[in-house]
Amino acid sequence: MNFPKKTIFLLTLGLILTGNHADAQTCRVKNVEPGQSACTYIEVFEYDYVDVKPEFPGGGNSLINYINSTRRYPQEAYEKGVEGRVTCAFIVNPDGSISNIQLLRGVDPSLNREAMRVIAGMPHWQPGKMNNQTVPVRVVCCIPFRH
Repeated sequence: MNFPKKTIFLLTLGLILTGNHADAQTCRVKNVEPGQSACTYIEVFEYDYVDVKPEFPGGGNSLINYINSTRRYPQEAYEKGVEGRVTCAFIVNPDGSISNIQLLRGVDPSLNREAMRVIAGMPHWQPGKMNNQTVPVRVVCCIPFRH
């Protein structure tokens, strides 16, 4: 078969642009270092696209137990009847440490601060892996507040 040069060019360009992106999905996360005015961006893997997902020590049930035993309902929010789920994202680094905690969806400033405090105090996770190497992975977690 004889393909026009334009068709071959477009097919080649499509292969170049899609290249290795089928293997893994990454995103850029703002990285603000304490005491620094400038910020940089780091490339991290999305949770659903790594070969081995990061895991809280002991698994999902242990994560729930940790949240329930660590979370303290802010008194003022409790008295006002404020409830909801605070959604945060964070990075599980290749060494298992937690960093770059971000509020994605808040409920009330006091509940938002408490959710971020709970996440900041988490123990090291088992890191995620891609191609058998530990990599930084973005995790999304909801912290519920109910009476």
